[in-house]
Amino acid sequence: MTQRPIPFHFLRGGTSRGPYFNRADLPEDRDALSDILIQVMGAGNPRNIDGLGGGDAVTTKVAMLSPSAEDVADVDYFFAQVAVTERMVDYGPTCGNILVGVGPAAIEMGLVPVTGDTTTVRIRAVNTGALVESVVQTPGGAVNYEGDTTVDGVPGTAAPVALNFLDVVGSKSGKMFPTGQSMDVIDGVEVTCIDVAMPMMIARAADFGLTGYETQADLDADTALFDRMEAIRLQAGELMGFGDVRKSVTPKIGLIAPPRTDAHFCARYFMPWKTHPTLAVTGSQCLAACALAAGTVAEGIARPVAFGPEVMRIEHPMGEMEVTVDFTRQGDRLDFRAAGVIRTARLIARGEVLVTDAGV
Repeated sequence: MTQRPIPFHFLRGGTSRGPYFNRADLPEDRDALSDILIQVMGAGNPRNIDGLGGGDAVTTKVAMLSPSAEDVADVDYFFAQVAVTERMVDYGPTCGNILVGVGPAAIEMGLVPVTGDTTTVRIRAVNTGALVESVVQTPGGAVNYEGDTTVDGVPGTAAPVALNFLDVVGSKSGKMFPTGQSMDVIDGVEVTCIDVAMPMMIARAADFGLTGYETQADLDADTALFDRMEAIRLQAGELMGFGDVRKSVTPKIGLIAPPRTDAHFCARYFMPWKTHPTLAVTGSQCLAACALAAGTVAEGIARPVAFGPEVMRIEHPMGEMEVTVDFTRQGDRLDFRAAGVIRTARLIARGEVLVTDAGV
């Protein structure tokens, strides 16, 4: 069985990592593409022993980049979430952490030229249509990865990558509240079904018998919790207009609790069948919007924010994430304009990964 090489760059983006490909080097046919990505990541094995995956949903992510056909963007970013233990690929969502590496990767691949000490890369997220500006440090004509910025959940420090998210409301459904209301009751549990940067089903941790401060390991060991959350998530997916979401990672799940520090609130984020070790970039924006909007499950839990723009701080299992939110209010109506985060990325490796067209 003959193997063939595919060029790739391997980056950490935020608290995720994975291979970044030039879309032109991969097949257009979706089934053939899925077969290639399953091979690349070693999906179908809990350790991903035969591929580049790391045995965790945050390490089986793939970014595919190409010059954008849209005037508003420089680069198109097509995301794939490859499963860990199943031979499955989900093209429905996007990933904000992997997005952190798109600007640097696009420059490394020669898709975007350096323009000065900083280079702004305009990115279109193909999966959702979202537009994002990424500001990358490029002194001396090359991407700089060294700096003093820290990200909770990532060791050491690195150069900052600033992301400004535009048009994030209704990323998949076209509405902030796809069900038409800010709160629904499913199986006796109050939930907010909300679509800002990432469609989510958000509930109070206390309504699932939790404090909201549990560790990732404690939550992942609670199979009864996941069974209950998944049953409610499937119904939420139907109510949000997404149909049968049994094999889709959206809507994601978020559980919120009062903050233990002077942050705005505490959150646990689910992907949705495992606990995120920190917090997704897109999910953080959705959670922030839920905390700002009237009549959601966050009311009475999150520390109030009167005016925007504001830097909101969200506690997660390994620290905190800051999200800059720009919004206005007219009575109970929230106009969520944009959100921004500062994260870091690092180029870990580049070269060729070997695959076969015959499958595995």
